[in-house]
Amino acid sequence: MHASTRIDGGELDRPGEGRVERRLPVTELTEVAAEEATYTTAAFSIAGPRDLERMASILEAAADYRVLRRLDTSAIPTTPHRSTPYGIFLDTETTGLDPLSDTVIELAMVPFDYSETGDILSVGEPFNRLRDPGLPIPPSVTALTGISDEMVSAAEIDSVEVTAFVEKASLVVAHNSEFDRPFCEKLWPIFADKAWACSFREIAWADEGFEGAKLCHLAAGHGLFFDGHRALDDCRAGVQILARQLPKSGRTGLSALLDSARRPRFRVRAVKAPYVLRGVLKTRGYRWDGGEHGQAKAWFADIDEPALESELSFLREDVYRRDDPPIHVQRVTARDRYSERCR
Repeated sequence: MHASTRIDGGELDRPGEGRVERRLPVTELTEVAAEEATYTTAAFSIAGPRDLERMASILEAAADYRVLRRLDTSAIPTTPHRSTPYGIFLDTETTGLDPLSDTVIELAMVPFDYSETGDILSVGEPFNRLRDPGLPIPPSVTALTGISDEMVSAAEIDSVEVTAFVEKASLVVAHNSEFDRPFCEKLWPIFADKAWACSFREIAWADEGFEGAKLCHLAAGHGLFFDGHRALDDCRAGVQILARQLPKSGRTGLSALLDSARRPRFRVRAVKAPYVLRGVLKTRGYRWDGGEHGQAKAWFADIDEPALESELSFLREDVYRRDDPPIHVQRVTARDRYSERCR
């Protein structure tokens, strides 16, 4: 347990299997651990994991404490079941945010076997490679990722190796596919032929009671934490989170994601929508495309097929107030979603 406690005026940090999200006064610590720990003015020693878990359970029973346990990446078997579909959880680190001017410096992938109903059955050996971008890595990126120019010097990612790793996968998952897919397609064409899903956008995390949709927030919502500083850390955490049951629906995260990925949607682009109604469109879930990728500037949203006609009526009657507005509609499946083809 990682309990930040103050003992005789000094701070004691003990890294281990969990974190307690409140400073614990020494008097309370003594009461909680009286039978489990040998307490001194400098440190305390704990007999073993069972004692830690008992302490954590006592803290959880009190309303003033919230205990986070370290995410156990070994919880899912590591022997692949190749008779089932398998997916890949992917993450990249890049030199910046624009796939037109920036590029990948790290690619990580974790393969996982899953059932058609969304149970993750096993995970395989990960893929993790660094890549020299051919230009200095911005200091802000190094500060965020820990990846320096020296680490990537002359490093390459073999396209043949990437293709072999990805080609039989049924699904590629990223926690921000809208970001990762264009970067990957630009360097490795195999990704353009794959179905993609986004674990950030395509699961209704808020409806399930989560306070945020970042991986660290989702882990905390499950009572977990992980060391998420590099791409592979995030991939491993992402697979574990998808394998867990959602708090309200009771289904796994992957089950919800598969349902979303299997549904075609329609990309509705409202070109030249009245500026004064931008707030209405934003509230309805539309996002702004400034035309950086060659398309006309427009507000856009992805609409499920049953709601398409109603959405088009809303735009005609409440936004444009005309029968022939400049609305563009494109059918989108998981093979195109988040790709440059849908920009």
